[in-house]
Amino acid sequence: MQVILLERVAKLGQMGDVVDVKPGFARNYLLPQGKALSASEKNISDFANRKAQLEAQNLETRKEAEAMADKLNGQQFIVIRQASDSGALYGSVSTRDAADAATENGFTVERKQVALTRPIKDLGLHDVLVTLHPEVVATIQLNVARSVEEAALQASGKSIQDAAAEADQAADFEIAELFDDIGGAAGEDDDYSDRRDNNA
Repeated sequence: MQVILLERVAKLGQMGDVVDVKPGFARNYLLPQGKALSASEKNISDFANRKAQLEAQNLETRKEAEAMADKLNGQQFIVIRQASDSGALYGSVSTRDAADAATENGFTVERKQVALTRPIKDLGLHDVLVTLHPEVVATIQLNVARSVEEAALQASGKSIQDAAAEADQAADFEIAELFDDIGGAAGEDDDYSDRRDNNA
């Protein structure tokens, strides 16, 4: 099926291009979303008449999107989730969670604008793409943690596993010191009992 694109569509073409697509893709995505029109003679001539107006609208929305991308790029948002000690999430972080986190921090981001490069199923820092306009994409970072304190630790560059290893080392050191103190006290008792035996 041939359609005429009303805006840039990734991997398909630019505004005004007449492209061949599968009928299902056109019927279920391009036409209902207003991204394309079927390429009939009437629609092609209508588009030619409206092209300047559509290009002006596209330019205006792109400028707005670029201004928002400047503010949004590099922002980090905290998402609190339950997870195991190894850092695996009980569930996963979705596009809705990313959009909600950005919206709570004063940015208007819709779920359909968010694209995950891979599923987020563990604690840590994850880069997420936000498509603000067909030609403008921003990158945000989700800080997925079990608590705000843990998120601050991750933001400083430490992973949960590093923090757990440090805590284990500190605990091992305290236990070793405790045994050294007990051993030293036992040695003093032996010295005392030896002196008492010698004096007797």
